[in-house]
Amino acid sequence: MLQFDTKGIYCRQAGVYIDPWQPVDKALITHAHSDHARSGSKAYLCHHNTVPLLKLRLGQEINVEGIGYGEPVFLNGVRISFHPAGHIIGSAQIRLEYQGVVWVVSGDYKLQEDGISAPFEPLRCHHFITESTFGLPVYRFPAPEEVYKEINDWWQQNAADGQHTVIIGYALGKAQRIIRHLDSSIGPVLVHGAVDNVNTALAANGVSLNPSLRITPELSKDSMQDAVIVAPPSAIGSPWLKRFLPYRLGICSGWMQLRGARRRRSADRGFILSDHADWPQLNEAIKATGAEHIYVTHGYKSIFARWLREEMGLQAFEVDTLYEAEGAEDTEDILPP
Repeated sequence: MLQFDTKGIYCRQAGVYIDPWQPVDKALITHAHSDHARSGSKAYLCHHNTVPLLKLRLGQEINVEGIGYGEPVFLNGVRISFHPAGHIIGSAQIRLEYQGVVWVVSGDYKLQEDGISAPFEPLRCHHFITESTFGLPVYRFPAPEEVYKEINDWWQQNAADGQHTVIIGYALGKAQRIIRHLDSSIGPVLVHGAVDNVNTALAANGVSLNPSLRITPELSKDSMQDAVIVAPPSAIGSPWLKRFLPYRLGICSGWMQLRGARRRRSADRGFILSDHADWPQLNEAIKATGAEHIYVTHGYKSIFARWLREEMGLQAFEVDTLYEAEGAEDTEDILPP
C-alpha cells in the first residue's frame, strides 16, 4: 500500500504522502520538526496541536487541517488515523488500512512518558516504518525522573555558587519538556526567543505550559538572579549567550550517553534526555506491533535492520529518506531570537 519514491512515503490508493520532502498535493504530517514537515505542499493534515507549529514554521497562510487522535478519515477506501507517538507535543503515528492490510508510519517516537506529550500508543499492524536514531545496544537511557532531579540539583548548586544556569535543548519539543520539569522555586525560568515563539504558538492553541519569561534586551540583571536560561543549540558560543556570564552550560540530549559528546560541545554538564526511543524502547515498540515487515529509516538503519532480521526473524529493510537523527531538529534558524 505504501511505497518510497523521490518525494517521500506515498500511498497511491489514497493519493497522499506522509512527511514528504518535496512539495506534493496532499501531505500527512507526523510532527512539526523541519525534516518531517517541509514547505510547499498544497494541503496538510496533522494533529490539532501540530497545526499552530506548522503555521509558525511554514507560514500562517498554509492550507492545514487538524485532526484528533484516533479520529478516522477515509480517502478512496483507505482508513487513515493519527495516534500518539510520544515524541513531542502533537506528534503522531499514522495508521493506514486498506482491504485488511495495515501500515503504520511512526515518524519519530519514544516510549518514555515526558509529562507533556500524549504517551506512545502501540498499534498492531502488518507493516511498520520505524526510525533508528539510537538503534545501537549502547543506548539505554535512564529514567527521566532521575534526569530531572539531576538538572534541578545542578541548577540549585549553580545558584548557590553565583552562576547562571544555561540548559540547551531544541526549541520545539525538548525545551518545553525541560521547562515542564524545572523547579521554579529555585529561581526564574528565562527562555530564548525561539523557545518563546513555540511556547506562544502552543499556548494560543490551548496547550498548557509552565510559566517562563522571554529574554529581551530590556531584561534587568535583577530578573536574572539565580535564573535558569533555556536556549537552543545555536546559542552555544554566541554573543547572545555572553550577557549571562558567569554561567555553567548543560546540554540535554540522548547523545550525552556517549563519552566525549559533552566535551566536544564544551559543556559543563551533559544530561541524557532524548525525545527518541533508545535500544530497548525500539525493540519493545516493534514487538508490540506484531508486524513481520519492518522498514528502518534514519539513524543506525543498517545495523538495526540486520539485528531485526538475524535476531528477531523479521523481514526488515533499510530505507533511504531525508529524515535526520537527533541533532537536526532545532528550529531556531526560522524562529527569530
